[in-house]
Amino acid sequence: MDKLREFGRKAFFYVRVLSGYEERRIRNFRLQLEEHLKQAAIRKAEIRKKPEQIILAEVRQMVEEMQALNRKLDETEAAFNEYFKPIDKEVETIMKAQLDGEEKTMKEMLATMQQRAFLEEIKAERAAKMQRQDTKQNNQDATTSSSNQSDQMR
Repeated sequence: MDKLREFGRKAFFYVRVLSGYEERRIRNFRLQLEEHLKQAAIRKAEIRKKPEQIILAEVRQMVEEMQALNRKLDETEAAFNEYFKPIDKEVETIMKAQLDGEEKTMKEMLATMQQRAFLEEIKAERAAKMQRQDTKQNNQDATTSSSNQSDQMR
């Protein structure tokens, strides 16, 4: 009986092969396996890309946050400049006035110092002239007195 069953199985298999049923079944099974392998490869690639995508998403987010912060800083700086513009103008005016005053004071001091130096130079010349005159007169007096003494001695 087992032989009969085995013979029936083989006969039925030959009928399926000859009719193309088995071939279609095998092809269908092979296509299913290929499709399953493709899907598994895609899932595997997605799993490998996930960390990269997560990292890239975080980097993009950080870059966007930094750009937003830069924009806020630029806006804040512009607001500061706008707010302090009148004060800067006043400070500039005050500084200019102070510098002009200092410059005027320096010019006056320079003129005073030059005048003082000129006066001291004149005093020094007068003193030198007076000393020369005194020396000359002393020499004349000494000469006159020595001639008087020599006349008296004679």
